[in-house]
Amino acid sequence: MIEAKNISKFFGDNRVLKDVSVEFDRGKTNLIIGQSGSGKTVLMKCLVGLFEVDKGQVIFDDRNFSEMSFNKRKIIRKEIGMLFQGGALFDSLTVEENVIFPLSIFTKQTIDEKRERANFCLKRVNLKNVNNLYPSELSGGMKKRVAIARAIAMNPKYLFCDEPNSGLDPITSGVIDDLIKEITEEYQITTIINTHDMNSVIKIGDKIAFIHDGELWWKGTKHEVLKTSNKELNDFIFATELTKKLIPK
Repeated sequence: MIEAKNISKFFGDNRVLKDVSVEFDRGKTNLIIGQSGSGKTVLMKCLVGLFEVDKGQVIFDDRNFSEMSFNKRKIIRKEIGMLFQGGALFDSLTVEENVIFPLSIFTKQTIDEKRERANFCLKRVNLKNVNNLYPSELSGGMKKRVAIARAIAMNPKYLFCDEPNSGLDPITSGVIDDLIKEITEEYQITTIINTHDMNSVIKIGDKIAFIHDGELWWKGTKHEVLKTSNKELNDFIFATELTKKLIPK
């Protein structure tokens, strides 16, 4: 579990996050949603330590990340997997080398052990015979699956996904959603997903936190998100002609 407790974040005089408190459960897909500029990306960056909180605490399984020294934070960072928007693969490295990269940085495994782990992770994301290919030779969906394989290479306790479906077609997006949810449940990972994709919200939103104007405006599940009377959340969800058709009668 990860807990955000009364988090506030300022940039100059601008208070971007305002006393946000929310829990992200282990073995669940925890989604953060909200309009551009709402503060949801800032919240995720505060959770992983890319931004320091100005007030409040970030807790990783009863460990106060906010108050840790840089060296102590390294222990938790080794337990974190990151799936970046666009995949963020290294163009000059092969698929296998990309997956091995965090193992080379954080472990003392032999090359054979690292290759064995890379093969396991690639198989888990349903990729075969791609080890020696380069990212430029892959489709968008394949790149995302390689990025997921790299994110789970260290067998993380926590997985952060920033817009995992960005740039993908609806069918491929669904495949990525299913894969993230399967891995989350199979390995009992605390998964946090920053997304605009309403298909993801409705399909895999075990827990949903809606950030509005820097505040936690609503929280619930995929079963509750279409039935809320929260005006700002409804304005966000039913903003397109397609989602308007989902408005409960």
